[in-house]
Parts: sequence; C-alpha cells; structure tokens
Amino acid sequence: MSTALPPTARTDRPDTVTWGADPYADALRSGRGPLFLRRSDGWLLPLEVERWCAGPDAADLSALRRCEGAVLDIGCGPGRLVAALAARGRRALGIDVSTAAVARTAASGGSALHRSVFDSLPGEGSWGTALLLDGNIGIGGDPRALLARTAELVGRPGLLIVETAAADVDERVQVRVERGYHPSPGAPCAPGESFPWARVGAAALLRHAAAAGWTPVEEWTVTDQADQAPGAARCFVSLRRRGAPHSRR
Repeated sequence: MSTALPPTARTDRPDTVTWGADPYADALRSGRGPLFLRRSDGWLLPLEVERWCAGPDAADLSALRRCEGAVLDIGCGPGRLVAALAARGRRALGIDVSTAAVARTAASGGSALHRSVFDSLPGEGSWGTALLLDGNIGIGGDPRALLARTAELVGRPGLLIVETAAADVDERVQVRVERGYHPSPGAPCAPGESFPWARVGAAALLRHAAAAGWTPVEEWTVTDQADQAPGAARCFVSLRRRGAPHSRR
C-alpha cells in the first residue's frame, strides 16, 4: 500500500494541538521526563517518556508478535514500535500529531506522518493491524468514536491491539501536559493547553468495542518486567473487525 503523504489539512480536533506543544515535544527531544497528564482536580498520570524513547520491552514485543499484515501505529510517539517492525521487515507506518515524535521516529528508522487519526490517511480500509498502545485509547477523549474511526482504517477482518488501564476504569476527563520540574530557577515550563482524554480498563473497552464494530479475540497481561515496579502490569486486548463499523458519534 502507498504511504504517500496526503494533502495537508488543518483540523481543530483537540488531539492535534497540545501534543505538539513544548512540554511534550521537549521531553521527546531530550528522551526523558518527568512528564505528566494533570487532571483538573490535580491528579497526575505519569507519562513514561524514557520507556517510549527506548527499544521495545517484553510487553511491547508481546503485542508486535500478534500483528498481522501492514501495521498502523496510532499515536506512535518516538517510534520504537514502528522502527522495531521495520527492522523485522514488516511494513509499518506511524502517525502522530507531534512533529517532534515524527522526527524522532524517522531518526530511529521508522516511517511516520504528521497526522491525526481523524484526518485522511493513506491505505484507509486496508491496514492489517492497528495499534493503540501506551494509553492511546484515550486520544480525543471518546473511546467509542476512536474505535469506530479505527474500524474504518483496517481491512476485513483487520486486527486492533489496544493497551488498557490495569484498573477497572472508564473515565473521560480534561487534562494538560506538564513537566515535573522547572528547567531553571525563575523559568517555569508552561503546561500545554487543556484537552479531552480518556482512560479505560478491559471491561470498559469491550463495551465500547462492541458498539463500534469489533469482536474480542484475546486478553493478556505482562507483569514484573525488569524496568517496572514489582507487581506492575501492562494489559492488552486484541479485537477483530466485524462487518461495517457503526457511524462515529
């Protein structure tokens, strides 16, 4: 399939603005955090910049081994998954709304486009597998709309692999990207703009997926990796596209 760059079209979707802002872009360029999503009530979700900028770990590889055909990595970040697939001779493309992420993906040997998942994309309806890892099921703050859009991107019977929250959660919130420190005295790092985000566990994901044209295939968890705290877990669900996707809400 062609990965030629489609015509540039600006969009006002919230997923296209904040992730290109300085806190996130600066963290990707440096390859390190700390970086957080801050909810309006002050709750912080750590973003694992160092892990994203490293090579694939055991949990990542468990997902990559299940990929079929050409792979579309939605919200590819610095591109570790795209680069790993390319190194194995697999056809893969990353998309990300951050120019810093796209640049880092290219530098690592992967292919990526500066695009939102809701923009026009190459190969729509023909991708073998789509990936929503590293919390990217939260993109846009509406998991059902994102799952319906993803069903438009893969072929029949295409595969979708989603990383879910380990907790039994289904929430839609407003968040900001923030650094965890100030780079120098008297020079605070301004947070990004507020934007919608979502967190879902496996049970919530399956509810949203059923309404968006997906059938569950497998659930698995990878725990106690060397770079994780004891008992930490990463949870995944694979889904198979069925029939025509429902309309986006």
